[in-house]
Amino acid sequence: MIMQRNIKIYLTMFSVSLLLFAGCKKDYGDLNGETIEDLTKNATQAQLNNLVSGTESGMRNALNFYLDDVSIIGRETYRFSNSEPRYVLDLLGANGASLNGANFYITLPWAARYGVVKNCNILIQAANNSTLISSAQKAGYVGFARTIKAYQLLMNLNLTYGNGIRVNVTDPNHLGPFVDNDAGLAAISSLLDSAKTDLGSAQVSFQLAGFAGFGDAAGLIKFNRALAARVSVYQSQWQTALTDLDASFLNLGGDINTGVYHEFGTGSGDQLNSVFIPQNQTGEIRVAHPSYAADIEEGDDRINKTSLRTTTASLSGLSSNRDVWLYTSSTAPVGIIRNEELILIYAEANIQLGNLSAGVSAINTIRNRHGLGNYAGAVTHDALITEMLNQRRYSLFFEGHRWIDLRRYNLLGTLPIDRAGDQVWSEFPLPTTEQ
Repeated sequence: MIMQRNIKIYLTMFSVSLLLFAGCKKDYGDLNGETIEDLTKNATQAQLNNLVSGTESGMRNALNFYLDDVSIIGRETYRFSNSEPRYVLDLLGANGASLNGANFYITLPWAARYGVVKNCNILIQAANNSTLISSAQKAGYVGFARTIKAYQLLMNLNLTYGNGIRVNVTDPNHLGPFVDNDAGLAAISSLLDSAKTDLGSAQVSFQLAGFAGFGDAAGLIKFNRALAARVSVYQSQWQTALTDLDASFLNLGGDINTGVYHEFGTGSGDQLNSVFIPQNQTGEIRVAHPSYAADIEEGDDRINKTSLRTTTASLSGLSSNRDVWLYTSSTAPVGIIRNEELILIYAEANIQLGNLSAGVSAINTIRNRHGLGNYAGAVTHDALITEMLNQRRYSLFFEGHRWIDLRRYNLLGTLPIDRAGDQVWSEFPLPTTEQ
């Protein structure tokens, strides 16, 4: 089949590129010249660590395209580019435009995520086949790989939604079928649960970047359960979400920025933050949607996730006077999941279960943290869901959530239409290689 042949090709290409990239990382030795067959026969700890490093490195690939995709369609941002009109045409559905499965905005993030999935599968096979590490060490590598694999699959499912994803791509010669959103979420949840079991008996023998405080087995379980809580709210499994949070790093009174991050650097073999764009640019520009500042409450310090431009940026009938200023340097970290999101998941799950006072308390934790007084609206299910979504809008700005949040609450129709004929998409098509 054409679909199977093409996904096989790009999974192989991306796995090779990730392995080669990992070979450049100074802390983990050199994989150059080694084959996947060599690695999966009887890998050394150094080789397995190199696979871990390659997996982390690959997670950062095409991150800018993913965040632009979900944020532009979700009317959080505009992306103005002198060289790429599809940001303001295709992604906003201008003048009858449609999303095309051959275009960069789906092919690049899709392939990057499956490249990491492939690397995770190699790591799992290599660890399981190695006689040079203990069973506890094997569990550490496998639990990490399964957790990251689940996260990467979730990112692709966030894009294609009803069009689904392939979950089983372990054997490029016998790929599993596409599954729909519900089945995809169930498979991702199951994968996270399997990883948690692995990590429960694990010894972590590798270094991780961006996992400060979460680099041992206990910390990886907390990270795993944080991701599981995100998946559970996507599934509307509210009690399960609270159970997941109990085993995560949720801290209602703690630092809202505690969490796990993509890290970047200027060293040899490292990557710069591809999401970063300096302020007041004139060629490549990322600006906040005007509604971000128009709708924010007075005194809310989250306005500082944007910055006033010296001159208003305009393109194709769109304009904004505020740059996105969340990632303020080429080495600024990008959050994978933070305590602030967990507090808002706690609020959402409790509201949905009828525990309204707990929901209000969590919402007030977020409001107070950002310079706002306590919530003063109606204490009803519907009013609190609206408030919770509003807090998610500002707390998780440009972190990849608003489009997905409004989609799961059937509220995409509430997003602003900035030009006559613009459209709000609910999902991306599959890449043409998959059709």
